[in-house]
Amino acid sequence: MSEIERYLQAGTRENTRRSYQSAIEHFEVSWGGFLPATGDSVARYLVAHAGKLSLNTLKLRLAALAQWHISQGFPDPTKAPVVRQVLKGVRALHPVREKQAAPLPLQHLQQAVDWLNAEASAAEVRGDGASLLRCRRDSALLLIGFWRGFRSDELCRLEVERIQAVAGVGMEIHLPRSKGDRDFLGTTHRAPALKRLCPVQAYLDWIALAGLTRGPVFRRLDRWGNLGADGLNPNSLIALLRQILERAGVPAESYSSHSLRRGFATWAAANGWDLKSLMGYVGWKDVKSAMRYIDPTLSFGGLAARPLLESGNDALPESLDPSDS
Repeated sequence: MSEIERYLQAGTRENTRRSYQSAIEHFEVSWGGFLPATGDSVARYLVAHAGKLSLNTLKLRLAALAQWHISQGFPDPTKAPVVRQVLKGVRALHPVREKQAAPLPLQHLQQAVDWLNAEASAAEVRGDGASLLRCRRDSALLLIGFWRGFRSDELCRLEVERIQAVAGVGMEIHLPRSKGDRDFLGTTHRAPALKRLCPVQAYLDWIALAGLTRGPVFRRLDRWGNLGADGLNPNSLIALLRQILERAGVPAESYSSHSLRRGFATWAAANGWDLKSLMGYVGWKDVKSAMRYIDPTLSFGGLAARPLLESGNDALPESLDPSDS
């Protein structure tokens, strides 16, 4: 790899690189397309997969094809009028409601953390170090993921040396890169200590028990309690979250790793955070992105037989306020 290629690669997020590479392979190998492509061939590719792949997946494939052509010095065939018109036709003939993870309500977060704490106490009594470690890790993962509204890849990239936490005060988390940080400037996130469901204390308990002084915060644990050196894989978080919730007695089928982020956004909106404060705290750059995560609270002046949307996020933990962000 040349120095230029190395820097070009570094300028693209790893997840995006993998997605683009997979998309190009799908176009060339699975479908049998040729590169450089023409507008007509890209349009035929869209037609061949309309109704089979989601609109968002097709858009990702187009973005990958566009990036490949531009980087190789060829005209971008995805900008051809026929491609744009076919994409509109796909949207019209195959309308699909966008699937979203259900927001994790505060009551289910509380139930899961209570169960983890009870399991940790029992493990401590019987001297089960592996179970104790797992409970402390999972509590910190849930609470930081929820109260900071992190994406799964951000949670998995947290590093001990980039976090400053003081019990009873708060924590400061530096992410050198994230999805919204297009210029790779790095972002510092803050979270206050809470009187219950506290992410700060959960984090401190976890790293103290695990003896972590640097490297990934959240790591794989084997059955004997041996910690891996690498961070958790973001793709493993959905299964891990559902496992925790199910064991705590929470129906988990509708939840994914995004449920933590959506859960916090829904809770914050229901508890009076204005949109500007919420966007600044979570890190959204545009209103459209923020609104995708928020379930609105609708009122019919008490005439409705029951609330139109029940977020379950109406219990307000003490000492968390939009001004703390």
